[in-house]
Amino acid sequence: MNDKRYWIGFNLIKGIGAVRMQALIRHFGDLEVAWKAAPADLAQAGLGLKVIERIVQARESIDLEKLWAKIEAQGIKILTWEDEAYPQRLKEIEQPPPVLYLRGEYLPDDLFAVAIVGTRRVTAYGRQITEELSSFLAANGITVISGLARGVDSIAHQTALRAGGRTIAVLGSGVDKIYPPEHRALAEQMLARGAILSDYAPGTPPDASNFPPRNRIISGLSLAVVVVEAGETSGALITAEFAAEQGREVFAVPGSILAPQSKGTNKLIQNGALPLLSVDDLMQALDLTRVGEHKAARKIIPTDETEARLLSVLGAEPLHVDEIRNQTELPIEKVSAALALMELKGMVRQVGGMNYVALREVQSDYFI
Repeated sequence: MNDKRYWIGFNLIKGIGAVRMQALIRHFGDLEVAWKAAPADLAQAGLGLKVIERIVQARESIDLEKLWAKIEAQGIKILTWEDEAYPQRLKEIEQPPPVLYLRGEYLPDDLFAVAIVGTRRVTAYGRQITEELSSFLAANGITVISGLARGVDSIAHQTALRAGGRTIAVLGSGVDKIYPPEHRALAEQMLARGAILSDYAPGTPPDASNFPPRNRIISGLSLAVVVVEAGETSGALITAEFAAEQGREVFAVPGSILAPQSKGTNKLIQNGALPLLSVDDLMQALDLTRVGEHKAARKIIPTDETEARLLSVLGAEPLHVDEIRNQTELPIEKVSAALALMELKGMVRQVGGMNYVALREVQSDYFI
């Protein structure tokens, strides 16, 4: 049984978050062992009686195989802390979500991302700023992240797509429960050039209590958070607070002192957020003018002819070592030795059963 099924099982249990998941892994070494453990052993791992009771109930009521099959049928991908594809920037925050549910693709280049958030009751001024900012970022290869909400969020997503860029939405519900419902078409469009993700299991309905934790992921995925417009009690201010705690830059668009939608952003600036007076402010502060150079530096550069041949046949889809040997026409011992070294370099990864994938983009100027 795939180990990720046990990650999902524990993720469904109230009271099992990042801290307790870490404790289970430390104590048992494996979540399958933890899932099957006796209550006394779970207590030794530091879990309280109520949480243990919930685990026992979950084991009796949840069919992990059926659940896994349903998730696969919906085209939902699962990312855990142990996955190479788990967003690197999100791993940096305190207590990152153990499990992410994903539709679409999270790519290595999404490391270069800026969150654009704000009020649902956006003004003409806020719309103009959001469109100009999102369009500029997308056109310069920077992923736009937001929460798919009405107002600033949806404008940011739509504009990024129109500009030919990538955009990611973080939901306060399961990735199969798009909210608000009128954004379902937008969500589907995003799958071709971005992703929809959540740490809530499929089937989870939107709930007011889900959105503050969702905002923590929005800021965690981003280099910076830009608050375009926000009232004094806007959820965008929660995102800005999380961003500051996570060491991310916080920008706020100044507005009229008479406008309700600018009260929150003006207050942010008063409390130390950087005023966003032009897109150049953001680009220079984050050194985003050199995104192309940063991306190029992350490409794989083969060091010899053998590595180049192997990388020429490897991609995102797993390929068995025998098929790699056949396609490269190299001796099996040479293929095996090179793959072992390339895995240490972070160029490839074995995904089970002697199947390999390439991890990052391959520099194309090495000639065989």
